[in-house]
Amino acid sequence: MKNTYLLFLITLSFTACKQEAARSDAYGNFEATTILISAEANGQLTAFPIEEGQKIKEGQFLGLVDTTLLHLQREQVRAQIGTLPAKLRNSLAEIEVLDRQQDNLERERDRVARLVEKKAATPKQFDDLNGELTVLKQRIQAVRSNTNTANGAILAEKQPMLAQMALLDEQIRRAYLYSPATGTVLTKMAQAGEMVGIGSPLFRLGQLDTMRLRAYTSSNQLQNVSLGQKVEVLVDEGQEAYRQLSGTISWIAAQAEFTPKTIQTKEDRVNLVYAFEVLVPNPEGKLKIGMPAEVNFTPSSTQATNQ
Repeated sequence: MKNTYLLFLITLSFTACKQEAARSDAYGNFEATTILISAEANGQLTAFPIEEGQKIKEGQFLGLVDTTLLHLQREQVRAQIGTLPAKLRNSLAEIEVLDRQQDNLERERDRVARLVEKKAATPKQFDDLNGELTVLKQRIQAVRSNTNTANGAILAEKQPMLAQMALLDEQIRRAYLYSPATGTVLTKMAQAGEMVGIGSPLFRLGQLDTMRLRAYTSSNQLQNVSLGQKVEVLVDEGQEAYRQLSGTISWIAAQAEFTPKTIQTKEDRVNLVYAFEVLVPNPEGKLKIGMPAEVNFTPSSTQATNQ
């Protein structure tokens, strides 16, 4: 009986050691890079033909916010620009009249000058005509200057209108929704027909082709971890087996933290661990957000099946 009990203790001890040896180096859960897509325009969401779980590609058309008012405002500005030529002042006719007056005064001045030489007219008459001629020339110059100033002010109105049209064009462009990246629609937060505003969340896009496994390991195990290192990732496959995957360490925390509750055991609750992330390819989409996984820094003998 004593020998039987001793054999039982030895077997139990061997089993415990085997189970302890079979433990992985780190544990964690899968995460994915997500992008929250928001509206960039105000108005009614007239089209939004996407569904949760749908895979979309970068640059794919996703929806449209009503642009009717923007188009009307743009046409209004275009019409205002079209009226500018009609507002330009044309002083040519007025200047032609003044030029004829100048020619007449010059002829009269020349005639009086000849009379003055013959003592048939006074110098004062000649001086008066020169004075009138000077005033007329100044008037012609003023008309030209005022016309140029007025026309310059009218033409200056065009540049702000062009800038306003460019602004409306940009607002119209932003009303069209395109996917900023390739991924899967995780959550749809709006429906066609709803009113949205700038910044209103529309849907959340997840990039699931490559998953991030955020795992935790002890300071002792951290000595075996380096950026860019290839590691073994184990995911549950049935009751006892594992699916064996390959991943690459992409990030290691600079500071330790308390063991997360999701992976705590009684003996680990007081321990400090380091977080790190492993990039794992997910071409078939079998890995899901939140799925638990284990990490071995060196290949283990754990029974596993390849993906």
